[in-house]
Formats: sequence, structure tokens, C-alpha cells
Amino acid sequence: MSNPVTATNGAQFTGIAMVEDAGLQGMITLRGDLTSKALKTAVKAATGAKVPEQGKISVVESGAAAWMSPDELLLLVPYGEAVAKTAELAKALEGEHALAANVSDARSFFRIAGEGAREVLAKISPVDFSPEVFTPGSFRRSRTAQVAAAVWLQEDGSFRIVCFRSVGAYMFGLLSNAAHPRSAVGVY
Repeated sequence: MSNPVTATNGAQFTGIAMVEDAGLQGMITLRGDLTSKALKTAVKAATGAKVPEQGKISVVESGAAAWMSPDELLLLVPYGEAVAKTAELAKALEGEHALAANVSDARSFFRIAGEGAREVLAKISPVDFSPEVFTPGSFRRSRTAQVAAAVWLQEDGSFRIVCFRSVGAYMFGLLSNAAHPRSAVGVY
């Protein structure tokens, strides 16, 4: 059996911010009625987090739940537990109109940290990353250049980005270019 690796295999770049491959991350797409008591209970059991409000991510030590759309969440769990957690969710939601799918190996996961992190992201995404608007727990699905991605701000001030694995190397290059030391604009 082969060992799983990320699309960018631990890549890092340091410029006005540090861009790095955030490693393997368990990710589960969960579709269903986000107001359902059964779904809320299943999410809490799988991640330890509550179903978040629109445009937010609920992060706890054991996992996270991110609002993707009115009927979709992205659940973050330890990579090695994603298969079992997906099965647990499917069982817990039997009889509900819901779908749980393990998408861990179909995604790339990045961390952007440092003083220029907001600027790096603002250059490539049409999102207001100002500190007054994009606060810890804020979560957005958007485009980074022409790549579909989701981004959120952690309590420690670092950002996380998720995109499709097939464009992971491109995303790393895009983020690295935006973080180049000579590319500082000074907006944030």
C-alpha cells in the first residue's frame, strides 16, 4: 500500500507572508438540511463543532464545520479518521435527505501566515480581507484567480485555503507569486 502525500508534498515559500502546504487533512462534504436536529447532532459527534452560521467556520480542537452553502458543510477531521467519520455520518443520517462524502484526497490544503497574509489573498481573490470585515471564524468560497477555493481565518491570524487537488500545484505557485517579497502593495 502506498503512503498518501499532498499534491505539493510539503512545499513552502516565504516572502511578504509564508505560504505552505498544510499537509493531509480529513475533509467531508455533508449535504442536507442544516436546520435538522439529526444533522446538527451528527456534525457535533463527528467533529466536536456546531453547525456554523452562514459565512462562518466553527473550529474546535477535534475538528471543524464550515458553511459552504444553504445545504452544504465542509467538515474537517483528522485525515486518518475521515473514512470512519464519513461512515458514521451516513449511519447517523439514515432516513434523512443527506449525503456525506469523503473528499480528503480530492483537495489541497494551504496555510498563509505572517504580516502580509491578507495582502497575498487580496491580490488574487475578490473578497474584502480587511481586519474589520474578515475576522477569525470568517469563511468564504470564492475564486483565487480562476480557481474555486474556500478560505478562512484562524484565531492565530493565519489563513487556510482549500482547493481541488488537481490545481494544488497551480494554487501554490499563485500564492507564492502573490507573496513574492517585491510584490508588496501595502494595502493592509
